[in-house]
Amino acid sequence: MIRSLVLMLSLLAQGAAVEAADTPLIAGVFDPPRLAPDFSLLGSNGTELKLSRYRGKVVLMAFGYTSCAAVCPITLGVLAQARKKLDLAADDVQILYITVDPERDDAARMRTYLAAFDPNFIGGTGTPPQLAAVRADYGISVSGKMPFPGGYGLNHSSSIYLIDRGGSLRAMMPYGHSADDFAHDVRILLKR
Repeated sequence: MIRSLVLMLSLLAQGAAVEAADTPLIAGVFDPPRLAPDFSLLGSNGTELKLSRYRGKVVLMAFGYTSCAAVCPITLGVLAQARKKLDLAADDVQILYITVDPERDDAARMRTYLAAFDPNFIGGTGTPPQLAAVRADYGISVSGKMPFPGGYGLNHSSSIYLIDRGGSLRAMMPYGHSADDFAHDVRILLKR
């Protein structure tokens, strides 16, 4: 009886693993996956921010800035909702938010801004050359400053990178997807 139960549980586990491997991601996949470029920036938590520090977790990485009035807060709100949908699995997910506006986004400002969405989100900032190198590694474009009363805005790439537990780029989700879409893809990556 116990032997049959062990065999049945083993088969169910194998079936779940095959199902996870066969379930397609909603996001556009990198085929084949490749190691995500590492970087060293100042984290909003006051420590060095290195992507490699989060091996063992699924990382969702977005680029933006704290003064953004439209796309960035919507993206961060969706990521916060997705993290809540993951319940206990949320502990195995890290959201990283890399600034495209180092002129205004220091670590303290990013910490305050991100905490409004989820206190576990970590921002990254640094010198303009450091951030330009990270953007180049990830193909992120930023346009020149667009002045408006009281400040300026920036147009920038708005897709979110999905990085697996081993540090490989697995997919890229374009702006406009729902929290359910992110939760779906993260659940699959957590099982791989």
